[in-house]
Amino acid sequence: MEKNNIKLTAAEIASLWKTYIQSTAVRCFYKHFLQHLQDTEIQSIVEEFMILVETIIGKVKTIFEEENFPMPNGFSDKDVDLSAPALYTDLFALSYAYRVGQVTMPHYTNVLTKATRLDIYDFFKACLHNETELHKKALALMLSKGLNDRPPKMEYPVSVEYVKQHPSLLNTWLGEKRPLNCLEIAELYQDIERNAIGLVALMGLLQVTKDKEIKDYLLKGKKLAEDQIETFEKLLKVNHHFSGTPVTMEVTNSTISPFSEKLILFFISSSNQAAISTLGDALSVSMRKDIAAHYSLFLTNVIRYSEEGLKLMVKRGWMEQPPQTIDRNELYKN
Repeated sequence: MEKNNIKLTAAEIASLWKTYIQSTAVRCFYKHFLQHLQDTEIQSIVEEFMILVETIIGKVKTIFEEENFPMPNGFSDKDVDLSAPALYTDLFALSYAYRVGQVTMPHYTNVLTKATRLDIYDFFKACLHNETELHKKALALMLSKGLNDRPPKMEYPVSVEYVKQHPSLLNTWLGEKRPLNCLEIAELYQDIERNAIGLVALMGLLQVTKDKEIKDYLLKGKKLAEDQIETFEKLLKVNHHFSGTPVTMEVTNSTISPFSEKLILFFISSSNQAAISTLGDALSVSMRKDIAAHYSLFLTNVIRYSEEGLKLMVKRGWMEQPPQTIDRNELYKN
């Protein structure tokens, strides 16, 4: 059967729609970075990321046009002021590209499992491959420039062991004495890294945001990120692991915003979605209940924070509605 005779499923529409919206938003950040980058190595890799994003946007647009499906608005040149001074230094631009890879690779893996039309499957397979290759380049460059600390190391165990007893509920809530296992160390470090990069982004956005309501919202996000970093670093230090600071604090003194407030709120919304996913994953593998308690609390706080941001977007008419199915109850009324 020809692909044109097979309509897109709801899952494929959702995957394409979300990919398009996110890619047009990321493109705005890359455009701003490329106006000011001085480091030729960083400029080269950001240009590669830009080409990939443009290719993905073009492919999704072609698919929607072939399906006679309404094209999402997403974000455009109206959402980025290329005449604005640099808000971040070259080093953060590299950190941002690296972080985008961390978020989009799981996204492409997830949507691949939901694709049933082979052309859509092949498209997302190519997206995952290309993003993985660029992410590897970004990681290598960050390591060479001393931007990315490696996760904590640990002594290799000498044998395989099994859990001998279940610790008491009281001890685990108050703070279990058992050392952290490799799963817990990995998740704690990743959450520190995620929040550190997000904190730098928020510092810059706070400098240029003029809307008081949005600025207050960003300040809440900054405090939430700082609380997570402090909590997770303390858990590592108590167990004799040290994370350092995964990214350099690289924000200029510019107070002129290169980004629309609509784009800023969307960026925070996307970051919240990633945080909810990673905190949920960390919670699922944490065997110490004191650590699980921290993840549960932060997960609740991030969900509440995310809801507040969505309300701000709806209030300003900036939240593009995902494609809806037919409301047959309304048809029945008519």
